[in-house]
Amino acid sequence: MKILSKILPLLLLLITSSFFSSQAQVGASNQESFTSIIISQTGLDFVKDLLITKAISSIIPLALPKIERAVKIPILGNVRMVLSNITIYNIDVLSSYVKPGDTGVVFVVSGTTCNLSANWFYEYTTWLLPIKISDHGIASVQVEGMQVGLTLGLETQKGTLKLSLVDCGCYVKEISIKLDGGASWLYQGMINAFEEQIVSAVENSITKKLKEGISKLDSLLQSLPKEIPVDDHASLNITFVDNPLLTSSSIEFDINGLFTARKKASIPNYYNSNLQPPVFCSDQSKMLGISLDEAVLNSASALYYDAEFMQWTVDKVPDQSLLNTAGWRFIIPQLYRKYPNDDMNLNISLSSPPVIRVAEDNIDATVHADLIIDVLVSGEVIPVACISLVIHGSCSVKILRNNLGGSVKLNGFTMSLTWSKIGKLRLYLIQPVVWAVIQTVFVPNVNAHLGQGFPLPIIHGFTVKSAEIICSSSKITVCSDVAYADSHNLNHLFIPFSNRYT
Repeated sequence: MKILSKILPLLLLLITSSFFSSQAQVGASNQESFTSIIISQTGLDFVKDLLITKAISSIIPLALPKIERAVKIPILGNVRMVLSNITIYNIDVLSSYVKPGDTGVVFVVSGTTCNLSANWFYEYTTWLLPIKISDHGIASVQVEGMQVGLTLGLETQKGTLKLSLVDCGCYVKEISIKLDGGASWLYQGMINAFEEQIVSAVENSITKKLKEGISKLDSLLQSLPKEIPVDDHASLNITFVDNPLLTSSSIEFDINGLFTARKKASIPNYYNSNLQPPVFCSDQSKMLGISLDEAVLNSASALYYDAEFMQWTVDKVPDQSLLNTAGWRFIIPQLYRKYPNDDMNLNISLSSPPVIRVAEDNIDATVHADLIIDVLVSGEVIPVACISLVIHGSCSVKILRNNLGGSVKLNGFTMSLTWSKIGKLRLYLIQPVVWAVIQTVFVPNVNAHLGQGFPLPIIHGFTVKSAEIICSSSKITVCSDVAYADSHNLNHLFIPFSNRYT
């Protein structure tokens, strides 16, 4: 249906992109929540206004069923009257509101006017003339004081959202009808004949469209995937956890939110789980609040570690002399004596996933890595020593379109010798070289990936705007407004998750 393809993305922002809850309902799910979102009243009003605009532009022109009836008129007898090609071609909304409550989310549109056009026709026979008399013309109808309302129920069912229509209705206060053409003396009879039926047709048609839309949306929600691809190796688990929490001024949901491997190999649990605390934004006027537990970041860390992405062979450095044993003759003399003027590689591989800790206004990262010194002799790679590193860094985060990106800065590191084939090493002499390698090779490589960012759970077509990032105990909160690009539709809802760098 044309209307659905345009308004469903907006309903999905209201229902799906708010994956967040300020309280967890313990025992309602066998999964835990690590990502939360709250849509404030400002955000709900934004979505409501978009919904109304899109619904109106999509629903009109709306054809109503033909109305036909027979009316008994003095002297003439029974007159057959028909109103056909009845079409609503314009709708103007005076006021509207959306309000979450105990029974669901209530949408109300009031003070609405509608303009309709139609063709009218009548025919009758009379004992005065032995022939059938007929006439036709056009009619214009204005509906005044129309009110439309619906209440939607939301609950979690097997990891997805179940949408139910609790209540739905349309009420027309009054209409005015203007008939053109034909016999003017018959106009009032036609108006009296059709007024009640036009009101009923408008109310029934609007209500039917709403019910069809909600049913279609519920089917769509049930069919949505529980994992969204991030790249060839990772997916984002968007399984809903616990029932949505509706307050008087917000809608809140929880999702699992962790990164998972697309190939279903088991990933060790390198992160601690905990219930999501409330989403808190210092600016309460922001439309959207997204809270990410540090476990989300650590799940991505564990996943890419398990996929063996955290390994680097260093064969180019700013000071290329460091990749020849001659450059190490005063640092590791025995290396130069055993392998004079031979080229070298430095292999850096992580021995465990990086551990990320989010604290008040600060994000720390701890990386355990092995640095293996290789010598290249006649095409053969000969490992000669392995140094264990514990690298400490601090991270900063920023919003890149709808991605959460960032960068890392080296704070310091410690090192110890794991094994050596060339005797004991004086680590204090090696430390400046290792520092240079980390600063000029390792950190820029990591920042190149972090700079591209990872997707926030935002529906395609909506863009984070004027975002504020708050770091607190174990979580990162993004508070923002959103903008909507009118050109997007339902078919592109999840494109950014499968093309994360576009």
